[in-house]
Amino acid sequence: MMRKTNVAYFFPLGLIICVFLDGTLSSLYASHLFTTDITIESRLALFWLVMAVFYGKVDHLLWWAFLTGLVFDIYYTGILGIFIIIFPLIVYLNREVYRFFTSTFLVVLLIYLIDITIVSALAYWANNLIGLTNVNVADFSLHVLWPTIVFNLALFVLLFIPVKNWFERFSH
Repeated sequence: MMRKTNVAYFFPLGLIICVFLDGTLSSLYASHLFTTDITIESRLALFWLVMAVFYGKVDHLLWWAFLTGLVFDIYYTGILGIFIIIFPLIVYLNREVYRFFTSTFLVVLLIYLIDITIVSALAYWANNLIGLTNVNVADFSLHVLWPTIVFNLALFVLLFIPVKNWFERFSH
């Protein structure tokens, strides 16, 4: 019972830290992440949600994903609706996929790669739809999507073991 209480308290704290770090990394390293050639989007909140699906026992994860999307939309995009829909969608899809695979490093890495692609593509599509961007798909793929994937997969490799161990420790 004590461990479930721990995950109930510390999961939201970890999620808040990841949302905060997504913006902080972008701010601190803006000269490296946002150049004339590339734009890199940190997806640590997405990482935390994905790890919760595969290794955590978190109550109401879809609601947490919705709230995270709300915070992202209010704080980072200023437009309600994009991440409010995308984050719960990713959690739902991952839960469905989870049933068919073993939660190994490689499987979760590949699913996270797909998740990054879906999140970035849907955000691009929504921003294009409402006229916030006019970048063509080829430029988006080359200058935003691939650098974002590489950056976030590198973070995944660095953070996988400690975050997996944390979820396993506090969720069982």
